[in-house]
Order: sequence, then structure tokens, then C-alpha cells
Amino acid sequence: MKQKAILIGIAGGTGSGKTSLAQVITQDFNKEDVAVIEMDSYYHDQSHIPFEQRTKTNYDHPKAMDFALLKSHLKDLLELKPIAVPVYDYVQHTRSEKTIHFQGQHIIVLDGIMALHDEELRNMMDIKLYVEAPDDIRILRRLKRDIRERGRDFDSVVTQYYETVRPMHIQFIEPTRLKADIIVPEGPRNIVAIDILRTKIKEVLRHK
Repeated sequence: MKQKAILIGIAGGTGSGKTSLAQVITQDFNKEDVAVIEMDSYYHDQSHIPFEQRTKTNYDHPKAMDFALLKSHLKDLLELKPIAVPVYDYVQHTRSEKTIHFQGQHIIVLDGIMALHDEELRNMMDIKLYVEAPDDIRILRRLKRDIRERGRDFDSVVTQYYETVRPMHIQFIEPTRLKADIIVPEGPRNIVAIDILRTKIKEVLRHK
């Protein structure tokens, strides 16, 4: 069945500016026409696992991601069918009972460090982006986010960065830049790239 919506994938390391870029490139379109989906919502449900074991989950490894559910949901959304996106609870390290509902949007933006990791998922995309930013800026952004939004402390964030985030980035995330159609340095600060992307989105929509 022909897709009735377009899918834009935005990958890049943690703190690179993926979410901000997604917001900037879609701000000129009607909100009812845009669905921005964060891949973090699709970490595996771990409610059946003891809490102490959940805290040891390596969220920067592809095995932490429920790609099957994600792809199933995106296929439905591309055909304008309804989906219920999970909401992940980072304090409890599992999915919450809440969901976010989407249906009918013609622009779907998938934002996540592993957005370009899965081949089948990449093949569903009309536009594939990879956002780059210097390592020092990325770790500072991650520190602020995890402490402010996810109830973490400084030492735990730094330990996680060196033990899993950085090595997983080198092994799994950075290589996907070669799968991108466009590499965007400095994310939302790259005005030229943003103008080109907005034009491209409009062009793709016209041919759907």
C-alpha cells in the first residue's frame, strides 16, 4: 500500500541536538499535520524484571530497543492508522501505564540515537538525517538533561557516559552517519541546512 505520510529519521549521538532540530524543521507546518516520535519511548518494557536489574540496563545498545513494536507502529502511522506510543518512566526503568495517541499526521519525525541503525526502518524513511556536535557539548547537554529531567546525580551520569554511552556511540551510533542522506553539523543552529530540509519536506509531500 502506498504511504500516505512521509517519515523523516533523525539520528546522532546523545545531546547532539536531534530533538531541537526536529522542532525547528517542523515548526512551519500545522501541528495537526506533524507527529514527532522519540525512540526512547520504545525501550523494552521491563516491568517483569526486578528493579535492581533494570537499573543496569544498557540503554545505548540496540538490544534495549523494541524495534519490532516501533516498526509496526510506524507502518500503521504511515497509512494514517491510529497508534498508541508508550511513555517510558526513567525513574522506574520501564514503561509507564500512559500512552500518547497519534493518527492522521502527514509528517512523521523519528528522533533517536538509533534511528538509522535498523535497515528495515531506514528503508521506510523518505529523508535520513544525522546530527553532529562536538563530544564536550554533547556530554554537557546530557548531564543537564539527566539531572534535571530524569532524577539522576552527577556521578551516575558521568559513570554511565564512560562505561556505556561513549563506547556504544563509537560502536553503534557514529557508524550510522554513513547511512544518512544529509549530515547536519550543529543541528538547530545550522540555518542553511534547516532551510534546505524544509524545502525538501515540502517537495516530498507534494509527490505523495
